[in-house]
Amino acid sequence: MPILDATDTHIALAAQRLHEGALVAFPTETVYGLGANACDNSAVAKIYAAKNRPQFNPLISHYASADAVFDDIAYEQTEGNETAQILAHHFWPGPMTLVLERPAKCRISQLASAGLSSVAVRVPNHPVALKLLSQCPFPVVAPSANPSGKISPSCAEHVEAAMSDRLEIILDGGWCNAGLESTVIDCRDPDNIMMLRPGPVTKSDIEQVLARPVILPQSDSDAPVSPGQLASHYAPNAAVALEVTTPPSGAVYISFGIANTDNPLHLSLSEAGDLEEAAANLFRCLHQADALGCNLIAVSPIPQTGLGRAINDRLRRAAAPR
Repeated sequence: MPILDATDTHIALAAQRLHEGALVAFPTETVYGLGANACDNSAVAKIYAAKNRPQFNPLISHYASADAVFDDIAYEQTEGNETAQILAHHFWPGPMTLVLERPAKCRISQLASAGLSSVAVRVPNHPVALKLLSQCPFPVVAPSANPSGKISPSCAEHVEAAMSDRLEIILDGGWCNAGLESTVIDCRDPDNIMMLRPGPVTKSDIEQVLARPVILPQSDSDAPVSPGQLASHYAPNAAVALEVTTPPSGAVYISFGIANTDNPLHLSLSEAGDLEEAAANLFRCLHQADALGCNLIAVSPIPQTGLGRAINDRLRRAAAPR
């Protein structure tokens, strides 16, 4: 399927194809999503098949507004959950996903929830995504538009290279600004808020808004309640080595900050040592490094502060045994 510019006509076409059960890739502020009608069991099954994604790994349902989320599936669950309301007010539209209790009457496919008693919901902050979602009378599940476990796509060309034979439309909205998948917050227990996946909205951002600590999970889960919890994820074809200050000969070196290296295979996340720039460039650099065909990608140390927590999370999973 050729890439289509995200014109009003093409967005309307994409919405129609989603209504008919097709798969459509579209940009968000985080990464490109592989979209399907969240209320259509067959369409959701196509997502798992196209990505070769384990069916125990749940999907995030995307909406055009917070009101649409709460009116649709979660109002009775969040009416007394002030924490979820506060987080939605402060961070939506934006790169934050909330995990909530699944109501008894929920139109989102059980397959999208991986059979769990929870739902994951988000309102993205991208004009193309919001315009598309506003034309869909249903939520849209949209995991990253790449084969399961591989590098997430930051542009339409990444999607085309990896999945063009598995979907019908790729809407081109340019490069993704945030570059990392959304932060996932478990709000099912309002007294114990847990960050299941770090992302662009940092732990300190959330703690500042809530004025109390956010819990971090103790370990990766074999039975995830949100995406991004599997130990091996975001992986290039090459092996990945972390915390490398002197890359071995023949390896692609991805640096952060000023790099004292004469390695000819050198890419930079941010020469200025800017974590936001590094996050936006992370998957782009991994795609570029993998395209060079080397056996090893060596990555320099990244600070474990602020957004660095999310960057290191993605790198750790990319380097995990497969």
